[in-house]
Amino acid sequence: MLLYMSNSAREAQSTPLHSVSVAGAVVREDGRLLAIRRADNGRWELPGGVLELNESPQEGVAREVWEETGIRVKVDELTGIYKNMTRGVVALVFRCKPSGGMERTSDESTAVEWITPGEASELMAEAYAVRLLDALDGAGPHVRCHDGRRLITA
Repeated sequence: MLLYMSNSAREAQSTPLHSVSVAGAVVREDGRLLAIRRADNGRWELPGGVLELNESPQEGVAREVWEETGIRVKVDELTGIYKNMTRGVVALVFRCKPSGGMERTSDESTAVEWITPGEASELMAEAYAVRLLDALDGAGPHVRCHDGRRLITA
């Protein structure tokens, strides 16, 4: 039996599925960085999440940081693009400045802390600590790939 498949069906079948996330590298005047301990896996990361269809990346980052931490931010600039090669998630990371609010946890965070760059490397998996460190170096935007824990070099 011969099966007919239209070009659009073939294209849809071969189109890779990716998710776009945003995260905020929030830097205080004293150099401390905002981090959360995620409720779903207990890992320390930057606040962030899936970008909604109806919002810009900057709007998404401000919303995610507020929802997860209680901190309002002014979004400055894109500092990195990070792809989780295992899960197909592309994360856009923006350096931000706090502009108000008070630290609080949420359904998505069990702890909210202002940490030093050294603490980021100790608390976070390499794939997430590098996002904060990249945001501080001013040489971005960086483009990196990882497996969910460690960086993968091209």
